[in-house]
Amino acid sequence: MQHHRPSRRRPAGAGRAVLAACAALAVLSTTGCGQEGRAGAGGAATTTAAADRSGNASAQDAFARLERTYRAHLGLYAIDTGSGREVTWNDKRRFSYNSTVKSFLAAAVLKKNGSDGMDRVLHYDRADVIANSPISEKHVDTGMTLRALCDAAVRYSDNTAANVLFKDLGGPGRLGTFLTKELDDSVTRTDRVEPFLSQWTPGERRDTSTPRQMADDLRGLVLGDTLPTAERRQLTTWLRNNTTGDTTIRAGVPKGWIVGDKTGTGFYFGARDDIAVIWPPGRKPLVMAILTYREGAKDGTADDKLLADAAKAAVTALGTDR
Repeated sequence: MQHHRPSRRRPAGAGRAVLAACAALAVLSTTGCGQEGRAGAGGAATTTAAADRSGNASAQDAFARLERTYRAHLGLYAIDTGSGREVTWNDKRRFSYNSTVKSFLAAAVLKKNGSDGMDRVLHYDRADVIANSPISEKHVDTGMTLRALCDAAVRYSDNTAANVLFKDLGGPGRLGTFLTKELDDSVTRTDRVEPFLSQWTPGERRDTSTPRQMADDLRGLVLGDTLPTAERRQLTTWLRNNTTGDTTIRAGVPKGWIVGDKTGTGFYFGARDDIAVIWPPGRKPLVMAILTYREGAKDGTADDKLLADAAKAAVTALGTDR
């Protein structure tokens, strides 16, 4: 799916020249600017190439150790928006994003309808209800407003709510158009609805993105000017009140920090993801994306502690825990 690429709306304070970015990264990153990560066999992450071993030495060791311990493939991108420091690991590799994309879907709905249009009611049939729909399954007879559907999709990862929103938006392709037009995202693929978008296997490109791009998009939506103020605040509220992320990134940051996140889980290979904006007390926000899958059986189970441990290592490397 190809889209035109108009000029991008940059997050507030994020516009910087390539050379300036390279200088800012020198503190933590050993990756050359503009260097693309390389996919290993079957799309697996490779942790030995210098281009993939970004961050300071302790962070590199921590991420490599996590991959060994959990027999997992880990992709991570984190930035301190105050200092510009970054920590990366396989940040330009493709991973499945699974239900994390529901945060972008809600943003597209907000952009299309505006806060004043979010009380429009959408109806759906019992036949439309699929697994993992804890909120929408209770409202088949009455339908749900756009606002309630977004709340269910983001805060409870409700699959039917997401599909009803996809249909009203015009399908996954329209979400892709939104990401390209509003965020200059030419990386993220939006191909299918639930549950199919979560049925990813290594090497597949459908419904994938990179940790760097996912974090960049989330930053533009929550901290930038992609959405008008009222819509941005609404999205942020949904993310901060997410019910599915207590054991992932939130579990890896110090107590008292505010986290707005959206998790995702794949059907196969223990795929588990989380993307977040994090507000440390008295400091500028951090933005983080962690995308993972595990080796072994096709239906291998995910382990949230991998994401929590990776988030903790990233925060330590950024120096924001002090």
